[in-house]
Amino acid sequence: MNKKNLIVGQSGGPTAVINSSLYGVVSEGIRQEAVDKVYGMLNGIEGFLADRYLNFQDSLSPEELEKLKTTPGAYLGSCRYKLPEDLSDPVYPLLFQKFKELNIGYFFYIGGNDSMDTVSKLSRYAAQTGSDIRVIGEPKTIDNDLVHTDHTPGFGSAARYVASTVREITTDANVYETKSVTIIEIMGRHAGWLTAAGALARKHSKDNPLLIYLPETDFDQEAFLAKVEAAFIQNPNVVVCVSEGIHDKDGTFICEYDNSVGTDTFGHKMLAGCGKYLENLVRNRLKVKARSVELNVSQRCSASMMSATDQKEAIRAGEFGVKAALKGETGKMVSYVRSSDLPYRMALGLEDVNEICNREKTVPLAWISGEGSDVTEEFIAYALPLIQGVVDIPLGSDGLWDFVSRK
Repeated sequence: MNKKNLIVGQSGGPTAVINSSLYGVVSEGIRQEAVDKVYGMLNGIEGFLADRYLNFQDSLSPEELEKLKTTPGAYLGSCRYKLPEDLSDPVYPLLFQKFKELNIGYFFYIGGNDSMDTVSKLSRYAAQTGSDIRVIGEPKTIDNDLVHTDHTPGFGSAARYVASTVREITTDANVYETKSVTIIEIMGRHAGWLTAAGALARKHSKDNPLLIYLPETDFDQEAFLAKVEAAFIQNPNVVVCVSEGIHDKDGTFICEYDNSVGTDTFGHKMLAGCGKYLENLVRNRLKVKARSVELNVSQRCSASMMSATDQKEAIRAGEFGVKAALKGETGKMVSYVRSSDLPYRMALGLEDVNEICNREKTVPLAWISGEGSDVTEEFIAYALPLIQGVVDIPLGSDGLWDFVSRK
């Protein structure tokens, strides 16, 4: 048998289970007789272009490989490198020459929208040049905004972190009778899936967070202030969840009201600060105690809040992708296909990556209620199964989590 080698990379922002997907790909690759060596790109395509990669069989012991399942972040390192739109660019023959030198037959990329763009371009270039390399995308993003998949690995764990943290903040906020407002700013530029997960923190219908604002609808400051004031009737301590990407009817981000924002390498505005802006707005206009909390990167790196469901599905997706590639599939992304909420049933499938990259799945407007200030029971039924289960994370001799890292 003429064995080929497999290579895998990680790209974009990490998650609590991105290494679980990596574990699935690597462990299944090692098990398959048709695969010889399993390589990992260090810092994605960008690192590979600089000849930075490792051999998993030489780099990780079986015990260390197992620890990938409970290690957050991106073990291989990440990048935000965008391949040229023009497939005649010299970078493509360079990449495929490097693949040939390493006898690569199977290429896997774990990431979100921009990473699926990379999978699309490489698979199209392979088809254009007659290369037999099979290119598969493994989904990843806490934003849950990839189309043609019920949800994405990483979202369940991040949603569990958000729900748990919002419940803890709510418990803390309720200690005083004096009126107060706590604004919790949560990641989400154009899609509010993660912010909507704040609703999972409620223990009853009138519990905090009393208000939830997503970027799928326009944000009106005066309507917001009126709703906060009305909410004091239910609870003197009002907790509000807001997406970082909330905007007004003209499309201006609320964070831009108070400060200028830069852009990242993909031209995306780097959003932060709407929580602080709303904190000052409430304090100045309603004359009550106000504070803001930005959950920031903890949403995507909290191993302690890892969802067992999320971890299990991420591993399965990695394994499924390898099996699919060995059957001849290419230019596809592994997808999640749900058949039932209760009991929760999910299967794995494949979707054309060209129909996925550079598109965003937002929260359905039918799942947003309260004139844009809450979510419906349909969202709860959708999200609740994804945050279930506790993961047993090994402890080190210092009493802290024992993560695996590159030497």
